[in-house]
Amino acid sequence: MAVSPACSRPDMIFFPDLITDCPFPVCHNPHCETASAESKRWLITGCKLSKKKRNALHGLKGGLLTSMCYPRADYDHFRVCCDWINYLFHLDDICDDMDDRTTVSTASEILGALRDPHSFRPSSAVGRMTQSFWSRLTRTASPGAQRRFIETFELFFRAVTQQARDRESGDIPDLESYIAMRRDTSGCKPCWALIEYAYDLDLPDWVMEDPTVRGLEEAANDLVTWSNDIFSFNREQASGDTHNMIVVVQTQQKLDLQSAIDYVGELCMGCVDRFQRLREQLPSWGPEIDEQVQVYVEGLGDWMIGNLVWSFETERYFGKTGPDVRKALSVALLPRRK
Repeated sequence: MAVSPACSRPDMIFFPDLITDCPFPVCHNPHCETASAESKRWLITGCKLSKKKRNALHGLKGGLLTSMCYPRADYDHFRVCCDWINYLFHLDDICDDMDDRTTVSTASEILGALRDPHSFRPSSAVGRMTQSFWSRLTRTASPGAQRRFIETFELFFRAVTQQARDRESGDIPDLESYIAMRRDTSGCKPCWALIEYAYDLDLPDWVMEDPTVRGLEEAANDLVTWSNDIFSFNREQASGDTHNMIVVVQTQQKLDLQSAIDYVGELCMGCVDRFQRLREQLPSWGPEIDEQVQVYVEGLGDWMIGNLVWSFETERYFGKTGPDVRKALSVALLPRRK
């Protein structure tokens, strides 16, 4: 029988086996070790990270995530992708401590560096880091990929600003509103633009706006995002963070905690089915474009499986016990910190 979320405090929580149900192969980029080390030095030096944040960066294993998500990129493209992933997680962490006003000012700094890379003068470390990776990305990225990156990064900041407002007010959105916002707070959409960049794709706007392509992007985003909510829930609930699909489902559906996790797990498995079904429905635009679309869609699949595997390798969610958690598919529920 369903109980109120406030009464539901089990000792353990159990995870769905999403990796087994994800049919895409895990691939690794051969440039991972060298590029990852250089990328970490880039962020540590550029942002003057404290010892605590340096340790967190090493435990993040952002290079491993990049390796599995952009496995066929050459060294120069892979290095930029690696910088972006490390930068994105750093940005995500600092946004967690911002109110809506600070988030808006940070967005203005970063988007200014992207829109006017030659004459804009950033006043913050994160602005200078934005200029650094963007100057290298724009050397080869198609105009469409560049535009999509900026447009979707702006959506990220709009959603993060709303998230900050909800955090201050204590509001928990309904499930439909949360899903729409989470597709942007995830940061996945700019990562999709980097698939175009990583493999030198030049896809026309009318292809990228096709409903089937959009549906594939959405299915991949949902799996990455909703599975992240499952794996990050324990750490987030301990700190009182409510921007998580499990909290939304508990509140709206009046489910106990484990039932909410199982519910979100079923939705994740549905994302894979949705992706596979849409992949078979892709229209044809001629051999040259079709080949590029297949590379792009394969890149979305890399992200789906790569993120799942990385979630148990990074120390971000389970510390050093991730491999054990992957085997047991369970973890002790952390107490809430005051």
